[in-house]
Amino acid sequence: MKLIEPEVFVEDYDGKEIMRRIERACRICYRSEDKITDTSYKNLLNNCINRGHESVLEHEKISVKLVGDIGTYKDLTRHRIASFSIESTRYCNYGKDKFGNELKFMRPVHIEEGTKEYEIWEECMKNVEKAYIEMSSLGCLPDQLRMLLPHSTAAEYTLTANIREWRHIFSLRCSSHTHPAIRQLLIPLLLKFKEDMPELFNEVEYDTDFPKEKYAKISKYELK
Repeated sequence: MKLIEPEVFVEDYDGKEIMRRIERACRICYRSEDKITDTSYKNLLNNCINRGHESVLEHEKISVKLVGDIGTYKDLTRHRIASFSIESTRYCNYGKDKFGNELKFMRPVHIEEGTKEYEIWEECMKNVEKAYIEMSSLGCLPDQLRMLLPHSTAAEYTLTANIREWRHIFSLRCSSHTHPAIRQLLIPLLLKFKEDMPELFNEVEYDTDFPKEKYAKISKYELK
């Protein structure tokens, strides 16, 4: 059994260029292309968002790869205007050499190590892995084996969404009303977007009380 930490891999993007391309698309509406300057996108995007003219934000998209538990992608796939590619528990047999003959679980964000509750959780995960490996050795298919897997099971998945949908995802999934595991993944991503594209994300609110030391690591998304 291997316990891992959450991580977000972000593709290369140029935040300023994304905003400039949105501006160019938007100005077609008003035939004001002649108003474009090096910084004109700032006022234009602020005005569009304040007026609710957010359809122009759909011209640009960003992809990320997330490493989280099964529960996080169950939350995110409820967002309809996005694309997902998810590690399949129907085809991946974690009892094989390719996966190290072990299960990977996300270290729980809201069950503290050293507590009785954590001991119970950890023992449960060990028992799940033991049953999974035993059934795999008996020839069970991943289709059957996945019936054992709990929400704590680690999974990798790619999410692609346009800028308008990213704003919607963050506004819902970074609030204090959501599960801590999804806040752990998305709040640091939102903060990166705020830094790189302030005109698009600055006013998106998030749970500022969520402990920063629990934020998922942000890494560069590279194809290997």
